Formats: sequence, structure tokens, C-alpha cells
Amino acid sequence: MSIKSLLQNPYKELEQALGYRFSRRARLEVALTHPSFRHEADQVAEDNQRLEFLGDAILGMIIADYLVATRRDQHEGDLTRLRSQIANTQALARTAKSINLGAALRLGRGEAQSGGAQREGNLADALEAILGAAYTDGGLKATQKIFKKLFVPLLEQIESDDNENPKGALQELSQKLWKINPEYHVTTEEGPAHARSYTVEAVVRGEVYGAGTGPSKRAAESAAARAALTRLRTE
Repeated sequence: MSIKSLLQNPYKELEQALGYRFSRRARLEVALTHPSFRHEADQVAEDNQRLEFLGDAILGMIIADYLVATRRDQHEGDLTRLRSQIANTQALARTAKSINLGAALRLGRGEAQSGGAQREGNLADALEAILGAAYTDGGLKATQKIFKKLFVPLLEQIESDDNENPKGALQELSQKLWKINPEYHVTTEEGPAHARSYTVEAVVRGEVYGAGTGPSKRAAESAAARAALTRLRTE
């Protein structure tokens, strides 16, 4: 990108990553303004906290609408789990990092020096604030564009990982959070030899995070891993 282009619109790359171009760019700038920046700059009257509040509500509504329309065979509990998996702080922060949102944040000196550009809370708040800013700039259609660009692929990836390889997904998450691998313990083994039923617990850090039952130990482990993923991603 040329220097001239950056001077004309310093947020051009971010807007491209979002899939939405703001007609009133000042709204995007407010969404990127951390409270620490406002406290240090006398001429800055507003930070992103109000927009974050708005964006949080809008994101919840858009996710619910999308899931109800596209996941017709799933019950309320499944829909709630999916919504939590793509709207919790960790998921929002990962999404923000995928578009290098931290580089665009306006932070106070102390916050910037202490790693605020990569802090999960800051990234999650800013992403929600951007959704709020987009809503005030272009209405519901604007926020839906961003949702389609950033969140729909995330949802599809989560579902793919959980369905195809839940044990692998749980191991990856456990390694990321605590640098350890989950363990699986068989708690019950019932039924005749030709129709055995196994119940397995998925244990992380010595705590049972999920349990599952299946006709084989492998199937029961997969079910337990899927249950553990649900809990970990919604905490």
C-alpha cells in the first residue's frame, strides 16, 4: 500500500479485512480507541466502551438469527453452545488477531508498553466496538457483512474440528491454554461382549471436563472430548 493511500485512509487494510468500508471513518476510529488513550489525550472525548456495549448486543442477535436460519436440526442447547463458542472473549480475540486488529488500536503509552495490543480483553472489546460502529454507520446490513466475512468461517471451522476430530481439537486447546494434554479414563464398561458400552471421562489438569458414552473406547473418548470442548469454550 502506498504512503499516499495510507495518509488518505490509514484504516484501508483493516476495512478490507473486515469486509466493510465505513462512510464515516471517525466512527471506526472511536471503536479503536482504548480508554487509556482517551485518558492521556485531552482532545479525545470518547473511547470505545459504549460502542463495545452496542456491538456485544448486536453480535448476539446476528449470531442467533444466523444459527436459527441455518441450523434447523439443532436444539436450543446446541445453538447456545455454538453462539458461546464464537462470541466469548477468547474467540473474539483470536478473530481480532487474524486481521491484525492490535496494530490499529489506539492505546495509551503504559497500555501499549505492557502488551495491550495483544491483550485478549482489549482485542475482544475493540472487535465488538467495531461491530457497534458499523451498525451506527451502515445499519444492520453493515454488521452482517462483517459477520459473514469473519464469523461464519470461524463457526464452520469450529464445527468441522469438533465433528471430525474432537480429541485433536481438545488437545490443541489444552496445549494452548495450559501446555498439557488431556487424559481419558474409562469409568464404566457394561453389556455383553457383542454389545459393549463404555463411559469415558476427559480429564484436564486433574479435573473432569466432560464425559461420553459409546460402543467402543474410541467412540466414548470422542464423545467425552466433544463435551469437554463445549465446557472449555463457554467458560
